[in-house]
Amino acid sequence: MSVTRTLREADGQLTRRAASRIPPGFGKVLSAVEESAESSKLWCGAAVLMATCGGWRGRKAAATGLTALAVAQFAANGLCKQLADRPRPPKEWIPHDEVEDRPESSSFPSGHTAAAVAFTAAVAPSLPLAGALCAIPAALVAVERVQSGAHYPTDAVAGAAVGLGSAWVTRNAPRLALRLRLRLRLRLT
Repeated sequence: MSVTRTLREADGQLTRRAASRIPPGFGKVLSAVEESAESSKLWCGAAVLMATCGGWRGRKAAATGLTALAVAQFAANGLCKQLADRPRPPKEWIPHDEVEDRPESSSFPSGHTAAAVAFTAAVAPSLPLAGALCAIPAALVAVERVQSGAHYPTDAVAGAAVGLGSAWVTRNAPRLALRLRLRLRLRLT
C-alpha cells in the first residue's frame, strides 16, 4: 500500500469521525467562531482592539497580523487552490446540514485556517498574550473546517503551514529586504 493511499484513507476516516462525533453543542460553538472569522471579521476586530489598546506594540502587532493574513489568503486561495484542484469531502460523509454551506472551490488548503494561523503567529511575538488568546479561535476554526465537511484534516494542516510561512515572511521581509539592499550597495561600490 502506498503512503499516498494510506494518507488519503486516514484523511477520509478522520473527516467522517470529526463530522459525526463532535457533540451538537460544541458544533454550534465551532460554527459561531467560524462565522465570526468569515471574511476575516474576527481578525480585523482583534487588530482594531490591539491597535486601540496596545500602544505602539499593539499597532505594530495589528499591522503585522493583518499583513500576514493577506499574504496567507493570497497564497492559499490565489495560488495553492488554483494549483491543487482537490474536491471537497463527499457530502454523504457529513451527517449534518452544515455540508450544504461549503464553497465550490478546491478543498486544498484551508484558506480559513491559513488566515487564522497567519494572523495569530504574526501577532504573538509582539503581543504574546494576544497571540495566546487568538490561538484559541484559530484552532477552533481549523477544527470547524473539518467538522463541517468543508475540508479534510490535511487541508487544515496545509492551511496552518501556509499561515505559519506567511507570518514568517511578513515578520522577516523588512530585515531580509534591508540585508539584500546592503549587499547590492556593497557590490556597486
